[in-house]
Amino acid sequence: MSKFYRRSISLVLALIMTAALLAGCGGTGGAPGGSSKGLDVDPAEVAMPQAETVTIKGLTNFPAGTESEPNNRTIFKRLEEQTNVHVEWRTIQSDQWGDKIQLEMANAKTLPDFVFNAGFGEPDLLKYAKQGVIIPLEDYIDKYMPNLSKVFEQAPAYKAMCMDADGHIWGLPWIEQLGSEKTAIQLLDNMPFINVAWLDFLNLEMPTTVDEFEAVLVAFRDNAAALKAEFNIDGDIIPMSCIMNDGGQDPYILINGFGEGYGDPDTWKHLVVTDDGKVVSDATSEGFKKGTAWLHSLYEQGLIDVEAFTQDWSTYVAKGKSGRYGVCFSWDIGNIATLEGWEPLPMLQADTKCITPDTASYTSGFQRGRCVVTSVAENPALVCSWLDQMYVPIQSPQNNWGTYGEDDGFDIFEMSTNANGDPMLKHAPLGDKSPVEVREAESVNGPLAILDSYYDVYVTCPDDAQYRLDWIKDIYTPDCRAKYCLPNFFMTQEDTVTDSNLSADLGKCVNEFKSRAVMEGFTDADWDQFQADLQSYKLDEYVALYQKYFDAYLAAQ
Repeated sequence: MSKFYRRSISLVLALIMTAALLAGCGGTGGAPGGSSKGLDVDPAEVAMPQAETVTIKGLTNFPAGTESEPNNRTIFKRLEEQTNVHVEWRTIQSDQWGDKIQLEMANAKTLPDFVFNAGFGEPDLLKYAKQGVIIPLEDYIDKYMPNLSKVFEQAPAYKAMCMDADGHIWGLPWIEQLGSEKTAIQLLDNMPFINVAWLDFLNLEMPTTVDEFEAVLVAFRDNAAALKAEFNIDGDIIPMSCIMNDGGQDPYILINGFGEGYGDPDTWKHLVVTDDGKVVSDATSEGFKKGTAWLHSLYEQGLIDVEAFTQDWSTYVAKGKSGRYGVCFSWDIGNIATLEGWEPLPMLQADTKCITPDTASYTSGFQRGRCVVTSVAENPALVCSWLDQMYVPIQSPQNNWGTYGEDDGFDIFEMSTNANGDPMLKHAPLGDKSPVEVREAESVNGPLAILDSYYDVYVTCPDDAQYRLDWIKDIYTPDCRAKYCLPNFFMTQEDTVTDSNLSADLGKCVNEFKSRAVMEGFTDADWDQFQADLQSYKLDEYVALYQKYFDAYLAAQ
């Protein structure tokens, strides 16, 4: 991939230099032109720990209902003791981040030295780079970030994915390797789960076809009274629940077997790659049409939760924890119900039996804009040196999942040793606690890297990750026959804007059709109108854009 990025059109740098020369960032220094600021600092001067306490300023976010002051979290307390760097934090609640972060980035007077848990995508990174709000980091990484440099040496594909068309790195990445290629833990997001306790009680077999699956849902519906009595359920029985168009909770994993077998693996882009290397929109496929019609038939029979189109996460989980679901969807059933009595639902046979991998799943977990350094940072070398501590192999797992030695009586880890007697983080049992909730209470996220080579050396594999990896390998990998997986592209500034504009309209069009069609049904005329609407939103241009980058990706292999 690095060959592809090196030879891409040099558009971004020209835009950035023009912006810096004309305006800067309203007085922030307009930095790509000033990106060498602080690079003359001796690495020994900013090495950790510092001889005397120094202060830097950061901005981050926190999940609702958890500790809002980062310095009260054990992870950051330890980091301050280890580095002698104090961070003055400002925070935004996670569910308000999207609305507020743009205002924060536009205010030069309050801009911090760095944004820690930014979650910026390509449009954000290139926009803020053009405005001179953030600085390019590749030289700082080489000189002041030995831990991240080592990660890039071990896994060069991630460095390539961090770079724009001119080789600039605008954000520090989040990397979580768990498996690879068709055994990667990210192979599919919206994993379907079925209540096998209900199956056993009703003497039903695990369904393997769409017809058998429908019959199971009917049995759940028709035996609701018996199920409620047997399992002491308070509330109505819901044969199948989901959250339409909500990533891991979306039910369209079920339609993989219809038609061409594409399904809808990417509920953001709705794109797949055929085995002959053609990028296509799955929303135009015969399988999408047939699968949507089938889902409508399930809804019409009262087999799908009537709140599936409107419920939020907390409502979805609350009903699941009450034991009311026969089938549901999520990354991990432990987030919705309990492990006991539930199993992943295998791919269902319709016209075929297969699974299409999620976009970028073959390279496992990756986000290129987890953290940025701003142009107001007085000592970016020091900031980068401190941020490099997040990439220490025994630190990254704590930032990602949680830590040890908490004073609340629950630890994600216990400090142990590996086979060589060196320190190693050992995952503590989660018990009946939700993985999401306990990790949100302890973790700090931000930039980090966990490579496959770290397991059983610096950290054990989490139990919930291990059983999900086992599920992927045993249940889903055999049905993943796709030759290609749409990669994670870093487009040019111009193409990023085009992508952002087109995907917003097209995504809305597809998602609105899905919800309306599953609820109300649709005719051939409705389908034809849907296809016409997609074309009016420039679907062909959108597909051609991704085809251009996929062709270049293949050429660079």
